Amino acid sequence: MATARQAPDDHFPARHWHALEDGRLVCDVCPRACALKDGQRGLCFVRAREGDQLVLTTYGRSSGFCIDPIEKKPLNHFLPGTPVLSFGTAGCNLTCAFCQNWDISKSREVDTLADRASPDIIARAALATGCRSVAFTYNDPVIFLEYAVDVADACRAVGIKAVAVTAGYISPGAREEFFAHMDAANIDLKAFTDEFYRKLCTGALEPVLDTLRYVKHETDVWLELTTLLIPGQNDGDEELHRLSEWVATALGRDVPLHFSAFHPDFRMLDVPQTPIATLRRAREIARGHGLRYVYTGNVHDLEGDATRCHACDHLLVQRDWYTLSTWGLGPDGGCERCGEPLPGVFEGRPGTWGARRQPVRLAEFR
Repeated sequence: MATARQAPDDHFPARHWHALEDGRLVCDVCPRACALKDGQRGLCFVRAREGDQLVLTTYGRSSGFCIDPIEKKPLNHFLPGTPVLSFGTAGCNLTCAFCQNWDISKSREVDTLADRASPDIIARAALATGCRSVAFTYNDPVIFLEYAVDVADACRAVGIKAVAVTAGYISPGAREEFFAHMDAANIDLKAFTDEFYRKLCTGALEPVLDTLRYVKHETDVWLELTTLLIPGQNDGDEELHRLSEWVATALGRDVPLHFSAFHPDFRMLDVPQTPIATLRRAREIARGHGLRYVYTGNVHDLEGDATRCHACDHLLVQRDWYTLSTWGLGPDGGCERCGEPLPGVFEGRPGTWGARRQPVRLAEFR
């Protein structure tokens, strides 16, 4: 735990904490339950104790804003082909050795958070730039829950949807509040062994499974999953069979599952990039367990990026990286050939945003 150094004017009162008899305050946002003395921060670095309360030190501050294709989150069944205003803050409540956004998630926010924006400004920016949604991404939004919730509410007020890209490492009380304000989520199921979570993330598997079950069965949030396959760590056939079987039985066959390719980064520079053959093998294993929508990510794989009707095999959406080249859905979101509904959230034929990625300066919207 680090010592809080930031000025109190930048802090926002945090929710989800309680006091111990010994005077420490326990953060109840995630399963780590960091118990803090005055001046200490939790492992995430952005939730800190100040006097007799906990505060969020990154409210209204971001590491930058970009307009992305929604497929980059990745979400393939949520407003496909539309632009999403993406941003994150700093810090994380997991310590993944393979983190692909380590420069943001592992940073100390004083070095990273250059942009400032209120929830209303973000909502105005999303509306003005033609975005259909705002995504909390790059680092895990559960650690800036209060800011994410307020941004989501401001966006909903002007017809913009809220997307959470998260590892799902969140405690029950905070989980209920957080997801009540989200419209869609892509949750990382990093592996299917507790050993992986313990050794490579200093976390645990079961809280993530609890979050997945909760989001699927207790909310109206559209849910998709991502598993980053790391050679020699979580890509074995036995583990992939168990993961796929659990998704099919605990969540259902219609939940999209993305298998993504690892590239050497952060503290795992000596591990090779994931071969495309591994992703294709994982996809076939998952499909063998009845999962209907399984995708390959971070590689160029037309079949692994395609959405097909599970009833008649008609090509519904063809993606070439992040560009949609075929659209076989009817106006009601069903297969144009046989009428079978495609699970997801659709608003008709998408626009032409494609693979573009555009930085956004929010100063012009103030």
